[in-house]
Amino acid sequence: MADADLVVRGGAVVRPDSVDRADVAIVDGRIAGIGAGLPATGAEEIDATGLHVFPGGVDPHVHFNEPGRTEWEGIATGSEALAAGGFTTYADMPLNSDPVTTDAGAFDRKRAAAEAASHVDFGLWAGLVPGNARHLEPLARRGALGFKAFLCDSGLPEFPPVDDLTLAEGMRRCAELGAIVLVHAESAAMVAGLARRAAAAGGRGARDFADSRPALAELEAINRALFLAGETGCALHVVHVSTPRGVELVERARAAGVDASCETCPHYLLLTASDAEELGAVAKCAPPLRTAADRDGLWAAIERRTLRIVASDHSPCPPALKAGDFLSAWGGVSGCQTTRHLVLEHGHARRGLSLPAVAALTAMGAARRFRLAGKGAIEVGADADLALIDVGRAWDLRADELRYRHRQSPFVGWRARGRVARTLLRGRTVLRDGGLSGPPSGRLLTPAQRSGDQRTW
Repeated sequence: MADADLVVRGGAVVRPDSVDRADVAIVDGRIAGIGAGLPATGAEEIDATGLHVFPGGVDPHVHFNEPGRTEWEGIATGSEALAAGGFTTYADMPLNSDPVTTDAGAFDRKRAAAEAASHVDFGLWAGLVPGNARHLEPLARRGALGFKAFLCDSGLPEFPPVDDLTLAEGMRRCAELGAIVLVHAESAAMVAGLARRAAAAGGRGARDFADSRPALAELEAINRALFLAGETGCALHVVHVSTPRGVELVERARAAGVDASCETCPHYLLLTASDAEELGAVAKCAPPLRTAADRDGLWAAIERRTLRIVASDHSPCPPALKAGDFLSAWGGVSGCQTTRHLVLEHGHARRGLSLPAVAALTAMGAARRFRLAGKGAIEVGADADLALIDVGRAWDLRADELRYRHRQSPFVGWRARGRVARTLLRGRTVLRDGGLSGPPSGRLLTPAQRSGDQRTW
């Protein structure tokens, strides 16, 4: 091992299969050694005694809305919130920015905005929409992590849903490009028809919204997307799965040879349809919150390791867009800062989930699935992305702690765990004791070359 630039001393290092008291030596922004009593002549040292050293979190699903809608969030505030939660990498969705990221010019604008403002590293998803087939290859060449498609109305006319032909042809082209396709899986026909019924009946509440987007609509769309992925040979990821039956469909397809995966979100692991009625539009999301049985079934899937990624789907908006009746309010939950805090409390402390499992759910799973080389695990050769966390510290979340542009979240008042003492990005401290350290330094991440069968991720 070369002489270290920095050594993180004496923390409990959370590795993929163990938690061990160890030092982490860093050279040129990468992990050069892990072990007890590492030599460090002349190196800077950080005392991590009493703290757990986690891999920097990886959130593959955020909407920071820049360029074009920074009044909704913005890359500076969104990435600061992630760093405060111990995250060092995110992937930004192709909407709700303006323009949406469906061609090379829009990709270049978003990349420039992120390089100027992001406090942590980032990847960019591109969009798969009707009429942009010719743009897929240029977007892939620029480093898009993959392509997101909506199977129902996205809520934005500039990002229309795909029909089956567009999806099938897009998947075939993405398979040729070695790119993954992400789908928001809800049946357009079911959702539109049920929404019309609700409106005609005068239904404007949380329960009416949930009834207009039943689990059946999600399951039908997941099944259809999995079938097309199998037929085209395209890698598929289903975002924000809200029911254990959805996870089961994905796992069954994987067993049959489809390169498929899925994620869920903290709001589906903690909140139910009854909470949405009580909290109001701050808890509105699509798919909607489900039953207590669905919530518990998702935790069971995590415990079985058939559900391997928890992403925030951070989708903020100005408070005015959450006002009024439930059906007309903007649908999206703010939550990127609190993902690991909530999993530590409600998964680790209350359900006995191991700390390596927490790290896998919030870092390694996404990094490996989306081919983010050097991210997601504390290993020699990996980027020195670290979060020093006091796992014994629990508290009730307050709105004034949130770094979002608009400090609203359905998790205010919820028990959280794991205060972040320091977040390091490639060996450099970006946040310490709640305060940012230095200017933005995030870099664009592009997918590593595919090696072997990605079903083994």
